[in-house]
Amino acid sequence: MDTEIMHITVLSGGVGGSRFIEGLLRVKDPDDDVTVIVNTADDISLFGLRISPDLDTVMYTLGDGIDRERGWGRTDESWNAKDELGAYGVAEAWFGLGDRDIATHLLRTMRLQQGRTLTEVTAELCERWRPGVSLLPMSDDRVETHIGIDRDGVRELIHFQEYWIRLRASVPVEEVVVQGVLDATPAPGVVEAIVGADVVLLPPSNPIVSIGPIVAVAGIRDALATTTAPVVGVSPIIGTGAVRGMADQLLTGLGIDLSAAGVAAHHGHRESGGVLDGWLIDSSDDVQLATIDALGVTCRAVPLWMTDEPATDQLVRDTMALALHIGTRR
Repeated sequence: MDTEIMHITVLSGGVGGSRFIEGLLRVKDPDDDVTVIVNTADDISLFGLRISPDLDTVMYTLGDGIDRERGWGRTDESWNAKDELGAYGVAEAWFGLGDRDIATHLLRTMRLQQGRTLTEVTAELCERWRPGVSLLPMSDDRVETHIGIDRDGVRELIHFQEYWIRLRASVPVEEVVVQGVLDATPAPGVVEAIVGADVVLLPPSNPIVSIGPIVAVAGIRDALATTTAPVVGVSPIIGTGAVRGMADQLLTGLGIDLSAAGVAAHHGHRESGGVLDGWLIDSSDDVQLATIDALGVTCRAVPLWMTDEPATDQLVRDTMALALHIGTRR
């Protein structure tokens, strides 16, 4: 590995990934560079606007514009437009667009309609927020995650955002369909960031709707298979529950074992066609170490809860230590 400048690439969803990346920026060497490749399969078109929830969450968090209490959306937000849409009886008013947040979506939509790519628009937005990383969408192509549910005995596909926000993940998951992913190509710079990395990290993000769509893009999967960098992930499951979000509902609905070992098996070992070299699980799940090691994935049990900055920073250090340990064995 380069002993002077380390090139760190992160594959990330929204809230959990953002907090991990904040810790990474605090503990890394100032000369190291970080590229964050963000899931865009959560993106949705509503009210004539193109909305990129995970990209915006990472951008706002690293740019210190996030609402820390909610973990998403803008700080000092107001909701007048949302309330007015509800007053008009607009069915989609379940999606909470804040007044300040709308400006981001207006600019994104305007630029996309002018022929700019999502990568170009994201770079323009980041000129304001200065997140301290190279922030890239996983693809400039339209990819959207839809959830199959049973509604009154009829199978129906609804957008992931509707499942998560309007239904509050209260309906059993029958299937997950990532529309457009098989035809999607990596955004400019994505493959180079993976192949040229010294370390590739997967923060604690939803394995089905955050990390899953990223690694399902064929060019990204190929880059992960060929990079010489160790690929190390952090379990989003502690015990039998998700650290945040609805990973437990999705895993259960898809028949994947609801455990850190189950998610590791779902991601798979790189030498067996998967994506992982290393995997961090919570100290309380140390009985699963042998099961994960049997997959060929190097595993360590450490505290995973990102309860405050010191805890988050230590998790980042533990993740980097495992990656460097794997890297030195090659």
